[in-house]
Amino acid sequence: MSLEAIEKVTEVERKDRERKSAAEADAKQIIADAERAGLALLEQVRADAAQNNKALVQQAEERAAERSAQIGRAAEETAAALREEAAKHLEAAAEFIVGRVVKD
Repeated sequence: MSLEAIEKVTEVERKDRERKSAAEADAKQIIADAERAGLALLEQVRADAAQNNKALVQQAEERAAERSAQIGRAAEETAAALREEAAKHLEAAAEFIVGRVVKD
């Protein structure tokens, strides 16, 4: 083999090594960028989920407060009706008790 052919082969091998090194560096950079992007996306998804969770809890608390108020109003209405009904029978009950006490 002539010196010129050996130099050409050496030059081709050197360029091949450079391309391979550059390709490996590019691949490492692509992987690093993908990992960074993946972590950023994961953090964003977690933040969105936390925000969504807070909104759901707030909605549940609002519904619970509304339902509690409804139950309270219904209980107050029932209590008022029972008081009214008891008041209607109060005089009769007092007369009954007085009658029993006086007769005995």
